Amino acid sequence: MIVIITSCGSLEEADRIAAVLVEERLAACVQIMPATSVYRWQGAVERAPEHVVHIKTRAALADAVETRVKALHSYTLPELVVLPVAGGSADYLGWARSETIAVI
Repeated sequence: MIVIITSCGSLEEADRIAAVLVEERLAACVQIMPATSVYRWQGAVERAPEHVVHIKTRAALADAVETRVKALHSYTLPELVVLPVAGGSADYLGWARSETIAVI
């Protein structure tokens, strides 16, 4: 299992991306949290309200999730960071595997 992190400029966009990923079984669960991001973009330091999105999925689905997020996202360069899951509740991880597609 992995967690893919992205961020969106609005709750509506984050919710739309989350719903598509779960409906298409590319993600078992997606969490959306409000945040403030501070970053450098095109030479200037920016500050923006965003919604951080944690996507829980199978490692084998990372490329498919990235492709789908890029297609749905409004940002020119959406954040896509993949974190491996080193462990966790066997019951939860089993559930997450059962809720995502095994082969694409």
